[in-house]
Amino acid sequence: MHDVLIGLAKAAILVALNQPENFDLKGTLEKYPQLRENGAAFVTINKRPTDQLRGCIGSLQAYRPLYKDIISNAQAAALHDPRFPPLTPEELKDIKIEVSILSEPEPLAYTDTADLKKKIVPMKDGIVLRHDGYQATYLPQVWEQLPDFDAFFSSLCMKAGLPGDCLNLHPQIEVYHVKKYEER
Repeated sequence: MHDVLIGLAKAAILVALNQPENFDLKGTLEKYPQLRENGAAFVTINKRPTDQLRGCIGSLQAYRPLYKDIISNAQAAALHDPRFPPLTPEELKDIKIEVSILSEPEPLAYTDTADLKKKIVPMKDGIVLRHDGYQATYLPQVWEQLPDFDAFFSSLCMKAGLPGDCLNLHPQIEVYHVKKYEER
């Protein structure tokens, strides 16, 4: 499945950049019918060799066939991540693609920040934070860059457009897990 998901994302990016690709979508869907089932995926593009983020777009909810979600999010990560200029064909040789398939986010009840700290599992939990119309998510992989609970949540709060200490506002928290497939 690894090569199929990475190949699909890569082909979608090539198509978006008007580059030749030879991915057999019809054959793949016949061989892997589970790709037709609704699924939620994030596609992350990193620059080699530093693994610096170059684009990341995804879906939190499974609302369309997984293969369509991967195609759409791969193209959006390449061309429409507002944090970066669109990917260029010249950059293709220097990127590494990662596809994360998400579980359904589950609401997490907590009383205060100390309680939340006890319930969150760093390196394993992806987090959705929502408050007052603002929302942001971090995939579990983000713990690798921000292993400290306070730094992780402060950054996530700010990503959502909230103050860095937004946990004091008792935002809604949802937790999800991912299966990560990384280009070798």
